[in-house]
Amino acid sequence: MEKIAVPKAVSLPNPMRKLFDITIGPVPLPIYLVIALVGMGAAYTNKLPIDMIGGFACIMLMGFLFAEIGARVPFLKHIGGPAILCLFIPSAMLGYGVLNEEMHQAITAVMKTANFLYLYIACLVAGSLLGMNRRVLIQGFLRMFVPLAAGTVAAISAGLLAGAAFGYDMKHTFFFIIVPIMGDGIGEGVLPTSIAYSEILGKTQSEIIAQLIPAALIGNVVAIVSSGILKRVGETHPTFTGNGLLVRDGNDAELLKLQLAEKPIEFPLMGAGLLIACGFFIAGAFLAKFTGIPGPIMMIIIGALLKISNLMPEKTERGAYHMYRFIATNLTYPLLVGLGVLYVPWNQLIAAFTISYFIICAVTVLAMILSGWFVASLMNMYPVDTAIVNACHSGLGGTGDVAILSASNRMEMMPFAQISTRIGGAGMVVMAVFLLKAIM
Repeated sequence: MEKIAVPKAVSLPNPMRKLFDITIGPVPLPIYLVIALVGMGAAYTNKLPIDMIGGFACIMLMGFLFAEIGARVPFLKHIGGPAILCLFIPSAMLGYGVLNEEMHQAITAVMKTANFLYLYIACLVAGSLLGMNRRVLIQGFLRMFVPLAAGTVAAISAGLLAGAAFGYDMKHTFFFIIVPIMGDGIGEGVLPTSIAYSEILGKTQSEIIAQLIPAALIGNVVAIVSSGILKRVGETHPTFTGNGLLVRDGNDAELLKLQLAEKPIEFPLMGAGLLIACGFFIAGAFLAKFTGIPGPIMMIIIGALLKISNLMPEKTERGAYHMYRFIATNLTYPLLVGLGVLYVPWNQLIAAFTISYFIICAVTVLAMILSGWFVASLMNMYPVDTAIVNACHSGLGGTGDVAILSASNRMEMMPFAQISTRIGGAGMVVMAVFLLKAIM
């Protein structure tokens, strides 16, 4: 029987091998450039698929590139550079008309039509909850509400004082600057708030939205940068950070070791993890209709109860955890690109930027963060991690949580961040509406 000749592997010249050692994100540079050229060629000849395939190609190409640049630029890399560039460069590209329309439509398809943001959050919540140590989960939930409440009071007080210092009317400062910063982002905060405000004040909703959005955006920028700085503080002074743990415990080192311990990956279990994440999200949305509790919070409650009660098999928890790790590792920066294109209106952000307005927004956010730091010190909690969770109360809802936690490399804290954002934000919106009705 005649032997089939197997061609020898082609050995790349040394300069070419060096090129393949250079990566953009996880992709070797030559391969990245080829895919980028193909994608841009398709976009500029109207051949780019306006669906998940085209959308993922666009956000991954930009996400990997901007994150790589943000991780290398001096100073910027220490304050959450990758997250900042991924969120704001695409927003600026759209604002200045640089972003190709085909790419814009493809990104819209994957972000809005396919609802990638909520799939991402569902995977992170399910995986981080089920992969978390039970004691870490219980201790964190029991104690996080005190720094959150203290931070809310501090932020309102500091924001009002800063507004008064610059001659702003106190009512305007509270209702149109502080509330949108701490009101759970645009979709769950600004939009319902604007509907209520327009009915009470007799103005159009679009007019109200234009006044609310800039504060929410600037507050989010300050929270992201602060989160990156907190990460740097934790790296410089390790005693201040639990690296994802909120509560100091006698067995901190052991708990952190258990948290970070690598478990064997089983791909079929990751499929189960994806289904569990989808199930959590659907169950949360379904129960929200009967309980009045927002769907994301119901999703966290369901996951926490399953974890605390030990009803979920360990291997299934492991599958959800590895699904979360895959999503968080590979798709966080691409997701931020999509969020920048769809939810960060660059022109409104620039138009509202004045020194006094920025300072009021910054003081509000910093008061929230610093109060979390000091209360944590009194409650035997880790100041860095507690302050980061507090920062999420001044972010753009789920969008802000992703950006803030990615800037601080604390994606495993998503359940705590969602509680801070959703419960804190809902409380601010309800309080603002009742107060506005009472004084009008």
